[in-house]
Amino acid sequence: MKVLVTGGLGYIGSHTCVELSKKYSVVIADNLINSKIEVLERLNSIAHSKVIFEKIDLRNKKEVAFLFEKHGDISGIIHFAALKAVGESVEKPLLYYENNINSLLNILEQVQQRNSKINFIFSSSCTVYGQPIKLPITEEEPVKKAFSPYGETKQICENILSASSKLNKYLRSISLRYFNPIGAHESAMIGELPLGKPQNLIPYITQSVAGVREKLTIFGDDYDTPDGTCIRDYIHVTDLADAHIKALEYLIEKEFSTNEVFNIGTGKGTSVLEIINAFESSTGKKISYKIGKRRKGDVDATYADNKKALKSLSWSPKYSLEQALESAWNWEKNYRKIK
Repeated sequence: MKVLVTGGLGYIGSHTCVELSKKYSVVIADNLINSKIEVLERLNSIAHSKVIFEKIDLRNKKEVAFLFEKHGDISGIIHFAALKAVGESVEKPLLYYENNINSLLNILEQVQQRNSKINFIFSSSCTVYGQPIKLPITEEEPVKKAFSPYGETKQICENILSASSKLNKYLRSISLRYFNPIGAHESAMIGELPLGKPQNLIPYITQSVAGVREKLTIFGDDYDTPDGTCIRDYIHVTDLADAHIKALEYLIEKEFSTNEVFNIGTGKGTSVLEIINAFESSTGKKISYKIGKRRKGDVDATYADNKKALKSLSWSPKYSLEQALESAWNWEKNYRKIK
């Protein structure tokens, strides 16, 4: 079985490709605007079978058509390719709408032209819930007005995929609503590698400790949480990658068209200050930080009720927060050649 992974050289995509390579033939489509080609060599050094790479801009209909003509035996698609920084999306909303929505539309246009079964996993986000009414967040939580254009693109893409699944009897789809992936592969050969200044907490911490960045800024300490800092559900990226395999296998077994959503998280919330303490404890490294202003688009607290995924996908997270943080630092050390 051949699986197309869009954005497969990105953070979550590359880890998922490693896990996929244990059972499936993997084709990556990536335009490298948010990733580096060096990841391909690193990925293939730990993959169980060689991963094929196609440099494709999914916003270009002709390039997408060429991709599907060349790999006509694709029966699974995992769609990661998207811009994903909440803060940047507030500053550049048109870029996010154009990139994130058009790439999905072009892929689904090709899927619609085929009369063969396609199992489609969409990389969604807990940002679709906005400010939650109740914690932990279940899949029954209403999808409210998003706090950022990034979150809104995920809402729109979920709706597009749902509508397409209803019309196309060959399309089976799942939207995985991620919480906060962190950590790196146990080999330390791949990990989170942001281009430019990190937008996420953990890579900023590791780069700060490595001396690449200035001290960490905590965006606000006046949120409605026990210590005033934002609470998030941090999940090891390998656990998240495994959830994609389980979701794909779930769809393979389906004999009818379906469209479902699953929360993928640990079910536990951790504040920014608790992350700092856990990182220092698990690595022995001190983090220098300062308190700054709130960042637009951030909500007080989000963490998952993951019972649906535990039951239906037969999936469960295996790694602890401390293991995730230690693996993130091991990756940073390996990449920067720090002893």
